[in-house]
Amino acid sequence: MAWRGWVRRGWGCGQAWVLPTGMSRCGELPSAGSPQLLERRFNFFIQQKCGFRKAPRKVEPRRPDTGSSGESYKRSALIPPVEETVFYPSPYPIRTLVKPFFFTVGFTGCAFGSAAIWQYESLKSRVQSYFDGIKADWLDSIRPQKEGDFRKEINKWWNSLSDGQRTVTGIIAANILVFCLWRVPSLHRTMLRYFTSNPASKVLCSPMLLSTFSHFSLFHMAANMYVLWSFSSSIVNILGQEQFVAVYLSAGVISNFVSYVCKVATGRYGPSLGASGAIMTVLAAVCTKIPEGRLAIIFLPLFTFTAGNALKAIIAMDTAGMILGWKFFDHAAHLGGALFGIWYITYGHELIWKNREPLVKLWHEMRTNGPKKGGGSK
Repeated sequence: MAWRGWVRRGWGCGQAWVLPTGMSRCGELPSAGSPQLLERRFNFFIQQKCGFRKAPRKVEPRRPDTGSSGESYKRSALIPPVEETVFYPSPYPIRTLVKPFFFTVGFTGCAFGSAAIWQYESLKSRVQSYFDGIKADWLDSIRPQKEGDFRKEINKWWNSLSDGQRTVTGIIAANILVFCLWRVPSLHRTMLRYFTSNPASKVLCSPMLLSTFSHFSLFHMAANMYVLWSFSSSIVNILGQEQFVAVYLSAGVISNFVSYVCKVATGRYGPSLGASGAIMTVLAAVCTKIPEGRLAIIFLPLFTFTAGNALKAIIAMDTAGMILGWKFFDHAAHLGGALFGIWYITYGHELIWKNREPLVKLWHEMRTNGPKKGGGSK
């Protein structure tokens, strides 16, 4: 009686089942060395190898920018593509906001403290430059003047600008420089990491400031810089040069922190960039201080409206955009910047800037006389 059995053997990436030599399911087979058996075995191996081959798996691109709701983040035309960027949403979202919160508080304090010292040094240098200017005017009167000097023309143009326009010139130059860096393909990964703010990124704090100077779209940058240039004279006349710079930089960080809070609360992670949050602070401050001022849209110069009504419309639009989840703009950052501008011009100026005197006195002692010797008290 013949024994029925199978021997399993591996063949390449496939599997093959063959009969033992000399055994048969139905009876005796030809001898092991016969050509007929070898041919059957060869064909059997080939068929099983082809039959057990696995189809290659198609690698799907990872979409890490998916919120907790499962909806993919829809990219705005104003931000760079993020398909190749890996984000890491924290399993404990509230902890993500701890470091950005302390960075916001610390940076804002340093910004206003530095502005107070800058104002002190600026006033001191103006006194010295007044006497130097008298000497320079006397030398210019006896020195032969050069016609067509390029440097002279640049100085003439610079002196024709208002204090506000001269102040924002450096900010605009920084934005143009960062915009040019976006045009370098080899820098895209670095720019996405440090010049876009996203609570799902590994780098959380420095992008809150650097993204304020970052624009990927030329239209986005041109629109923001035009608004900043238009309101520069008014805001610097209200706050002064040093205080304006502190407010502008702090507004960029604060508006990004509000954006972080909104993204963590809704689970809609995604990168943001642009100076819109800080510019909204400037716009809101001017509109709050001068509510009856007349404004117009560049494309509709004949249609004018009051600054107070414009501010109300902007706040209403950004509030609706944040609630409804509109993704073309970062409406949370816009709203945070606008609310900070209203608060600062109403209360913050009295609470922060007018209480800088102790710091200025301390700096004055360190700068001029040094620490007092002796143990006597004042």
